[in-house]
Amino acid sequence: MAIDKVNGTNGAIQHTPAELDASKLVTTLANELKPVPTPESLVFGETKTDHMLVVNYDPVNGWSAPEIKPYGPLSFDPMSSCFQYCTNIFEGMKAYVGPNGEARLFRPEKNMARLARSAKRVALPPFDTSVVLTLIKRLIEVESRWIPSLPGYSLYVRPTIVGTRSALGVAASDSACLYIIVSPTGPYFRGVAKGISLLAEGDCVRAWPGGTGGHKLGLNYAPGFLPQRTAAKQGYDQILWLLGEEEKVTEVGAMNVFIAVKREDGDVDLITPALDGTILPGITRESTLALANAHTSGKVHLPGVPQTLRLHTHERDLTMAEIAKYHEEGRLLESFGVGTAVVVAPIGRIGWKGKDLVLPAYEGGLGPIGQGLWTTIVDIQTGKKDYEGWSVPCF
Repeated sequence: MAIDKVNGTNGAIQHTPAELDASKLVTTLANELKPVPTPESLVFGETKTDHMLVVNYDPVNGWSAPEIKPYGPLSFDPMSSCFQYCTNIFEGMKAYVGPNGEARLFRPEKNMARLARSAKRVALPPFDTSVVLTLIKRLIEVESRWIPSLPGYSLYVRPTIVGTRSALGVAASDSACLYIIVSPTGPYFRGVAKGISLLAEGDCVRAWPGGTGGHKLGLNYAPGFLPQRTAAKQGYDQILWLLGEEEKVTEVGAMNVFIAVKREDGDVDLITPALDGTILPGITRESTLALANAHTSGKVHLPGVPQTLRLHTHERDLTMAEIAKYHEEGRLLESFGVGTAVVVAPIGRIGWKGKDLVLPAYEGGLGPIGQGLWTTIVDIQTGKKDYEGWSVPCF
């Protein structure tokens, strides 16, 4: 409910839309609960749980009371901004089962900060990120039976905000719906012992300088569907997005990308493209850089990677020609994509200019650096290992 205040200077009434308030949460549980499928049968993003959380904003009343209620369709006016002008943003997070059976989130404050940046970029109504995080935790508490306990499995969490201004005029949406859904999931890629295959694509772009690639917006994804379909017809799993005449590497599908390059002194350069506005600042990307640096400093030991091996991290422009050169020289040791859905996924080959660059093969797919990062991140996510408070209990 909006709050009216009297201005002490001139006696005028000031109208203040209500802030998002977790204390107003209303919970309506489903009368009948769905059966939980076996983890092995899960396909990413297809299983719907029993409940969702919904809260609406309008410019007069502000944020409504949040509600956890049975999962079901949402109803929006056909003129809604989300349909007409793609004022849609979202986040991708995961809840994991901890050592004592507790639900945990991985660096959730990072997701909340990115959600707020995305909302600001498309002029959606503001909100308190700490309140959104509290609401996410409450929904996870209600749906905790859906969190798979097998290693590599989790409950995917999708907070979404869509503009609901019901007018066709081209303008920012002053109304919105924030909803949160969850879905149990297993490994994003299955059967990738040889690594995923990529088609290097420069004719189409995922994002462009000055655009929205650095934000998690729905409009960033649809333009990639046709090129992805084309890549699949040619026998590749994903697109390696290139930008400009110099063919700068940006992302792998919807993942950040890393390459490991052997140095003359025996150390390894771990390189990822710089955040130039065309690349999403991934939480797993940031964590990968931090853990690689921590390994080099001795603060963390990546399993399977000699403690004496120094990993020199670099965030810089990286071209496809450079990758080809490292490959030709025999210095390209590993390449992998990182992201919430995959954690760390090996890259096995890259199609570029009509030829395939076949990367070094490792048993299981990931090389020692990628595998060490995957193991360490998953151990932190599930609370088996403590690092910098990254794993946060939900309740």
